[in-house]
Amino acid sequence: MTKDYKAITADISEYIAQLRELAPDAMQGFSALAKGATKDNTLDEKTKELIALGIGISQRCDGCIGFHVKTLKRLGTTKEEIAEVAAMAVYMGGGPSLMYAADALRAYDQF
Repeated sequence: MTKDYKAITADISEYIAQLRELAPDAMQGFSALAKGATKDNTLDEKTKELIALGIGISQRCDGCIGFHVKTLKRLGTTKEEIAEVAAMAVYMGGGPSLMYAADALRAYDQF
């Protein structure tokens, strides 16, 4: 089974939009958290997105992989940088993370 990360992120986005309507307070809180966490400070946006991708791989989250790889592509990240982060995630997460590390490269190619 090949995963389609463009379709995965589009599908999740549709339901996130519904959550914004159905649970606006919670979603505003999450958006505020995301904005505060990703804001350039000591670490830049790209570094923070690479960290988020590593966590997404180690937690085996297809949506996280899709959204963070999409952003990393926009930020000019190379496939080699993605692979290096994936290797760290595998080191920290073991064999199951290896399966999702491969998916991160698949997502990179799809975006």
